[in-house]
This record gives sequence, structure tokens and C-alpha cells, in this order.
Amino acid sequence: MVYLFLANGFEEVEALCPLDYLRRAGVEVKTVGVGGKTICGSHQIPVVCDITEDELNGNEAFDMIILPGGMPGSTNLDKSEKVDLFISRAVKEDKFICAICAAPFILGKRGILKGKKATCFPGFENDLVGAEFKETTTIRDGKIITSCAMGKSHDFALEIVEALCGKEMSQKLKNSVYYV
Repeated sequence: MVYLFLANGFEEVEALCPLDYLRRAGVEVKTVGVGGKTICGSHQIPVVCDITEDELNGNEAFDMIILPGGMPGSTNLDKSEKVDLFISRAVKEDKFICAICAAPFILGKRGILKGKKATCFPGFENDLVGAEFKETTTIRDGKIITSCAMGKSHDFALEIVEALCGKEMSQKLKNSVYYV
């Protein structure tokens, strides 16, 4: 199970691209509304989530959590006690944590990036406390996957699929969505 947390002001493409690719790969993903069932993205696109954060008891089994960026979406995720609980559990249970654009600041603030290579949207580098910042599109360091911006959501999604399903599935998806 993958939980994709959405809060008002999230960057739509950063959330929906990984969601789409994971479902194409056959991975069970639930969108989790932080603050309600319908969450509005930073460009006023409403998304009806599968569940709300209040429907999670915190003991659910999961393999990965995904935190899309966007503002104030990332700040709203950072304020959520339920998101914090799942981040803590992911660290403790050695599960994947994926964050893109501004959202890696959430991990930096909690000290999760210490000694890890990470990237983010330009201007958030100082918030990646303890990380070895890399100016790259997407990077996986252990169970942490970070990416820099909405325009790299495709790369982010493929890295997530590879982490859960293997390189072959990631390449298959890449071949099916690219037209060259």
C-alpha cells in the first residue's frame, strides 16, 4: 500500500503523475485528504481523495508515502499530525518516503535527510537540514526519494515505480508513455 497525502495547495502534476504511474504498474495507492475529502490544488483543481486523514488510525500497513510539493500544500502537510505520524513510522519501519519540489523541506525539518543525498525546488536547499544537496532532477538515497520540480514529475514517478516494482516495470512504463 502507498499513501499519497494531499493538502490544499498541493501541486497537481506532482501528485497525479506518480499516482497514475503507480496504478498503471498495479500498485495499490490511496490518496489521503489532509483537511477533507476534496482537496484543491495550487491551480484550483479539486481532487476527491480516496480517504481522509481522519479515516487512518495510524496502524495501517504501508510500503511508501508520497508528499507532493506546491505551496501552501507542503506547509499544510507539514502541519498535519497524521502526516507526521506516517513519516515517523516510515523512518522507524524502513519504508520509502518520497517528496518533490518544496516537500523535501518537511523531511529536512525533521532531521530525516541527515547524511542523505537530496534535491528540492530552488530556494529550499537550506531547509534540507543535514542533507548533501544535489542539483539534479530526482535522486534516491536508500529509502528516500526526492525530486526538484513539477516539470520532473515524470522522472520522480518512474523512480518511485522502480523502487517498488523494479527497473523492468519502470522501463515498460517509460516506453508506454513516451513517444519519440
